[in-house]
This record gives sequence, C-alpha cells and structure tokens, in this order.
Amino acid sequence: MSFVSESPAAPAAVAAAHFAARLSLETDCADVAASMKAGEVDFVLLHVVGSPKAYARRHLPGAVHLRHADMTAERMAAWPADTLFVVYCAGPHCNGADRAALKLARLGRPVKLMIGGITGWEDEGLPFATGEAPGAFAA
Repeated sequence: MSFVSESPAAPAAVAAAHFAARLSLETDCADVAASMKAGEVDFVLLHVVGSPKAYARRHLPGAVHLRHADMTAERMAAWPADTLFVVYCAGPHCNGADRAALKLARLGRPVKLMIGGITGWEDEGLPFATGEAPGAFAA
C-alpha cells in the first residue's frame, strides 16, 4: 500500500461536493486569461496588495489596484452589489488575496480568489500591464 492509497479516496459524492465548493471560491490564471482573451470579462479583477509604484511596475491587464486594507463598504459601493470580484496577490507565498476575499465576503460581495497570483500568471507566460492604469489584455 502506498502513501497515496493509505487513506482511501472519498466517495464520489463527497469528492464532487468538495471540488464544486472549491470552484465556487477559486479560479485560476488560465481561466482569467481565457475570459480576457475572449472578451468575456464578467468580473472585476483586483490587484489587492502592494504600493501604487509596485502596481505601476507590473500588474495583470485590466486589474484595478485596490489594496485589501482599503476595502470598505463605502469604497465597494462604486460597483453594483452583484459584481463578482476576482482577487489576486503576489502568489502562493502571500495571503493578501485571502484577506481581500474574506473582507469582500464579509461585505456581502461575490468573490473568487485567483490561485497562483502574479507568480502563477508569470509561470503561465501570460502578459503583464504596466503603468498607473489597468491596461488591456494583449493576446
């Protein structure tokens, strides 16, 4: 018996519920990029960490810089209540996206965390934007 099979796999119904729950809370770099490339951006992408200078140096195309520390009910009122937010941070070594997702959820806002963050985006070979404006995805 291997370390893999030492603990039996969950029943299919339990696994289906688990993975459906994960997908309701997370997305990934490839799915965000595919949505952008297809022009099907039905979410607001938020770059939730760092200084304005760091954001200007490199961010995901279309991302709005809004640090998790600055998220308030008043600030989020700029978007309709049913707006889906996708949050990302530096990468797996950073919990800024988790903090932002928690804050948005506590404000009653739909939110998904983009797993991988900037590190995952770079690993996928996807383009970055620079400057103070969100920029656009260039396929």
